[in-house]
Amino acid sequence: MHDDHWEGRRVLVTGAEGFIGSALVDALVDRGARVRALCHYKPYGEAGNLAPYLDDPRVEVLAGDVRDPFLVDQAVAGTDTVFHLAALIGIPYSYVAPESYVQTNVVGSHNVVAACRRHGARMVHTSTSETYGSALRVPMDESHPAQPQSPYSASKIAADAMVLSYHAAFGTPVAVCRPFNTYGPRQSARAVIPAVLEQLAAGSDVIRLGSTTPTRDFTYVTDTVEGFLAIGASDAAIGRTCNLGTGSEVSIGALAEMLVAVSGRRARVVVDDARLRPEASEVDRLLSDNSLVRSLTGWAPQVTLEDGLARTWAWLRDRPASRRYQV
Repeated sequence: MHDDHWEGRRVLVTGAEGFIGSALVDALVDRGARVRALCHYKPYGEAGNLAPYLDDPRVEVLAGDVRDPFLVDQAVAGTDTVFHLAALIGIPYSYVAPESYVQTNVVGSHNVVAACRRHGARMVHTSTSETYGSALRVPMDESHPAQPQSPYSASKIAADAMVLSYHAAFGTPVAVCRPFNTYGPRQSARAVIPAVLEQLAAGSDVIRLGSTTPTRDFTYVTDTVEGFLAIGASDAAIGRTCNLGTGSEVSIGALAEMLVAVSGRRARVVVDDARLRPEASEVDRLLSDNSLVRSLTGWAPQVTLEDGLARTWAWLRDRPASRRYQV
C-alpha cells in the first residue's frame, strides 16, 4: 500500500463515530482523504468521538441510519471508497432483539452495497470473527465454516453473503474485512478489556467476569485500522474475505491477570454467573490465520498485546470517569 493512496480521495465511513470507525476517520484524515462520516442519528445531538471534526473542512459529519436506502444513496454519491462499519453490535442484546440485527446488519449492508453498485464506489465491508463460531480447527483461515451461534453472528454471516453476492452478480468491487477482537482507546465498556479496566480504575479488588476459559485473538485498534486501509487500497483483495488478527490467542482469565498487572492494582478474578452466556452460544476459541491478508497486501500487526494493553490503560487512567467509555 502506498502512503499517498488516500491523498485527495473522497471516502465514506459508515459507523464513523464508533470505536473502530472513529480511529479509521483519524487515519484517513492523516493521509489526506476527504471523509464523509455517517453517524447514527441521535436526537440528543452528541458528537462523541467525532467532536474534534465538527468544524473541520476535511470531514463532513452526516447523521442518519443505514436502514434508510435513500439517505445511504446520498451518502455514497460522489465517493470513491466506502468503508462500511455501521452495525448493531453486542452479542447479548441479539438474544433479546434479533429482528433489529437483521434490519441494521443485513438490510443496512444491502443498502450500502446497492448504492456502491449504482455510484461505482469500492466497498470495504466489515465482518467479524464471530461468524466462525467456536474454532473447529486452528488457526482459523477464511475457509473455516460459518457457524451462527448467536443472532448477531447470523446477521453478520448474512450481511457478508449479501455483499459478496454483488461482486459475483454485478462485478461490484467489494472486499470483506474480518477483524478478530479489536481493543484499545474508545472501545465500549461492554467489551471485556474496558470492562475489566473500568473495574480496576474504580479501585475494585474483585474483577467480575463471565466465563474465563474462552480464548480470543486480540488486535490493537491501530493495527485493525491499518488492515482496513490496506484492504481498501488493494485490487487483489476485491471479491475476497480477509482475516485481521494477530495469530496468537489468550484466555479471558489470563487476559484479566495481564490487565491487573498492567494497572499496577491488586485484585482477584471471580466468575459472575450473571455474565455467563447460553452454553451452546459461547464461542470457546478464536485464533486467526492472517496469511491471506499478508500475502495480498503486506499488512501485519505491529502492536504486541502487552504494549496495547498498557496503551489502553494509560488512555483510560488519564480520562475523567464519566468520559472514559461510550456505553
